[in-house]
Amino acid sequence: MIPAPPRTEPELLRRARALAGHDLGAIARAVGTRIDASPVRTKGSWGALLERALGATAGSRSEPDFAHLGVELKTVPMRASGRAIESTYVCVLDLLDAENARWETSWARRKLARVLFVPILAEAPDWTKRRVGLPVLFSPTPAQDAALGADFDEIMGAFGAGRIEEVTAHWGRYLQVRPKARNGEKTVRATTPDGDEIRTVKKGFYLRARFVEALLVDPAALP
Repeated sequence: MIPAPPRTEPELLRRARALAGHDLGAIARAVGTRIDASPVRTKGSWGALLERALGATAGSRSEPDFAHLGVELKTVPMRASGRAIESTYVCVLDLLDAENARWETSWARRKLARVLFVPILAEAPDWTKRRVGLPVLFSPTPAQDAALGADFDEIMGAFGAGRIEEVTAHWGRYLQVRPKARNGEKTVRATTPDGDEIRTVKKGFYLRARFVEALLVDPAALP
């Protein structure tokens, strides 16, 4: 059965905590849904499953998953050691407007304003046996906000100057850029230093794995 949307943040957090210790297969059966077992699609399916189990309202719309609460849901694949397996997606980049982008008014900052991180112990080969961990409700501290903003402004400043191919996943201490599309099959428009418009691989902002794993222990962490 699919629950009604949570009315408050404490109610959402109680629901998320109630899922901790349960495996994804049991949760899927409880809400009457199935997960695509494809390795390429499974992680996205975990998120959709937990959205359903927690009563999310946004679906695929460009707003927080729990729009009425302003809370975004992020699943974090973890190892039993407590290490995050991969970086966490935030949002796609608008390369054409990069020179005008500012952290204070950015979509990335809005997406990170209030996040419910839900760890998934993801080492079991069978996804149905992968267990949900204890959730963390996160909002950036002033120091974290400043650090993320510094990464954002450095990266978008380079894109705005047309230095598109210079920016790699090595840029940014906490916030990094990675290709959004698999194998580069999707492209977007961007501008070169000479002002010429070109096509380049679609890119997204991601939180570094070591940052997210630290947040799950201490939401105020700045490793």
